[in-house]
Amino acid sequence: MRRVLAVVLFLAGCTVGPRYEPPAPPAGATAPLVSLNPQAETTAQPPDAWWRLYNDPLLDAYLEEAFAANTDLKAAEANLAAARAALEGARAGNYPSTGVEAGAVYGRDPATDEILEIVGAKPQTTWIDDTLIDVSYEFDLFGRVRRQVEAARADAAAAEAGRDVFRITVAAETTRAYAQICTLGEQLAVARQSYETVSREAEITRRRRQAGAGSEFDVVRAEALAAQARAAIPPLEGQRRAALFQLAALIGRTPTYAPAEAEACVTPPMLTALIPIGDGAALLKRRPDIRLADRRLAAATARVGLATADLYPRIQLTGFYGGFATDPSDLFRNVGLGWGLGPKISWAFPNQAGPRARVRQAKAGADAALDTFDGAVLQALKETEQALAAYSSELDHREALGESQERARRAFEIAHSQFLAGATPNLDLLTAEQTMLTADAAVAASDTALVQDQINLFKALGGGWKKAG
Repeated sequence: MRRVLAVVLFLAGCTVGPRYEPPAPPAGATAPLVSLNPQAETTAQPPDAWWRLYNDPLLDAYLEEAFAANTDLKAAEANLAAARAALEGARAGNYPSTGVEAGAVYGRDPATDEILEIVGAKPQTTWIDDTLIDVSYEFDLFGRVRRQVEAARADAAAAEAGRDVFRITVAAETTRAYAQICTLGEQLAVARQSYETVSREAEITRRRRQAGAGSEFDVVRAEALAAQARAAIPPLEGQRRAALFQLAALIGRTPTYAPAEAEACVTPPMLTALIPIGDGAALLKRRPDIRLADRRLAAATARVGLATADLYPRIQLTGFYGGFATDPSDLFRNVGLGWGLGPKISWAFPNQAGPRARVRQAKAGADAALDTFDGAVLQALKETEQALAAYSSELDHREALGESQERARRAFEIAHSQFLAGATPNLDLLTAEQTMLTADAAVAASDTALVQDQINLFKALGGGWKKAG
């Protein structure tokens, strides 16, 4: 008996199937980021609440509201709660399972009738009561329960990482919507100023025509340019309203309660310092999508062991205790009492085609999870490098556009003065006007692109998922 017990205890410490080992990232994944621009970024570790680098209290308030009210984030929290509940259910396998049954039926019982016949009594219809307590405990000889708990724990961690991915998205998209409202405000201001400028020049052209100093063609051409400038305003207004409703949805509000105060912002959010980006090693630790892929791989590996355990016998100790009688008072007396205790063995043998197929299926799932992990690492590095490259090139683009804008404005001022003095034809003035309008619009559009590139970079860096406090 002692030897049997020793064998059982030894086997209870066994766990079949592969052990999970964190996969090594691809070569070069932990190296410094190759697209670092020292003029715009630093290797310092980025803060989690990266949006605070803009020093905009209104933006900070919108982010707090979004984290509390965003519907996608609430759904992710619910999924996490479900995964944690599943983990608790899996852990229950470490303990005996119990059940209680109690009932009463009105009728005739063959066993009772047989007893009555033996004593010479007639069979009778009566109430039959029963109460039964069932207990069973599985000896986890091959780690089936342990692997089940391991997989459930990894699933819960994966759900948490998935929730964090949503937090990053909510942070980035809320900031993006607010920034779009601000940058479209700037573009609207530029478009309206351009319309006022060309309208004023068109009025000057009309007056010169009335004084006999110009032609009707000059007037029509100037008015056409004014109409073109006016036509640029409505689309920007519509885009700004759309961005406002986008922000409302992200912070959990209906369009009726859209944050109208955001429309007061007419300048792009500005950074006052270099962007901290860290390095590749820190990036891989920070991004929750990589953590999500890692935990899914851990769960898939555990399920290989779970499937492998089904190739071996499952041994349980089962027992019951209860009563069966026609009189409730006899349920727990010797006349109606019953109990039992003994082992139970279940084994899919000798036909193991089904369990072995499930093992192959689990191994294929683990291989796919490993490939997904490698893909997540490559995707993270690609997104970050692309965001760095796009931001750096847009900075150069914005600098060149700024120089072009200054020269276009100076050219317009010269053409305007010479036109009033009669030294420059109307066509040259209109050309200078058109060039200046194009340059102003291009600068405003570049300001928009710069902010969006910054947000793309912060999102790629993986910040925004840690809860404050």
